[in-house]
Amino acid sequence: MSFELELFLAALALAGGGILKGAIGAGAPVLAIPALSLIFDVRYAVAVLVIPNLITNLSQWWQYRDKMLPHAFTALFAAGGALGALAGSFMLAFIPPDILLTVVGLVVVLYIAFRLIRADWVLSYSRGLFLAGPAGFAGGLLQGAAGLSAPVSMTFMSAMKLERPTFIATISVFFMLMSIIQGPTLAGLGLLSWTILLHGMAALALMLGFMPVGAWLARRVRRETFDKLILVLLGAIAAKILVTAFL
Repeated sequence: MSFELELFLAALALAGGGILKGAIGAGAPVLAIPALSLIFDVRYAVAVLVIPNLITNLSQWWQYRDKMLPHAFTALFAAGGALGALAGSFMLAFIPPDILLTVVGLVVVLYIAFRLIRADWVLSYSRGLFLAGPAGFAGGLLQGAAGLSAPVSMTFMSAMKLERPTFIATISVFFMLMSIIQGPTLAGLGLLSWTILLHGMAALALMLGFMPVGAWLARRVRRETFDKLILVLLGAIAAKILVTAFL
């Protein structure tokens, strides 16, 4: 694959992540991480998205900050995520890249399965509060090790059937705190260099540029249709990852 083609495909992945983020308030890594992992490798994909994840979530949290769930829930969920991301970052550093790529593919398959099988799952606030810490930790572990917390974090939060502003405000705190932990940890492990940091700033600009497109689509395309398109795309990416990993 030529450098120009790699750059073009990476830009498409990041633009798609920005569109998804703008449309539903979360999920940019769901598209970007698998695609970047195929083009480059999992460690690069996770590291390059630390800054975009931090800034895009800070932006969305600020917009909806008065809509968050109560502080007790948000703190438990975010703290669990931070601890999980710390542990997961060490897994990212020491697990072989081919195994990490397989993990990314399987995590995407898991996410698709949850979306299809448990679409009607409803979680009460009281039960959600009880599970917030463990769910946050599990999501953080996946985020740190593979860059994808969505099978846990988005499934968990979606099950609470929150209004869009409340969902965005609460999950943004979760993602922000994980990014704050991930950055220094990955730098200390030698996975986040100044070069990757600069790449991350370019990725941030691209994602921010396409987030308004996602917000526009969210107002004009039925959520069910949008979700189905995303799942089909993710299925194709997951299949490619797993074929690459096992052949």
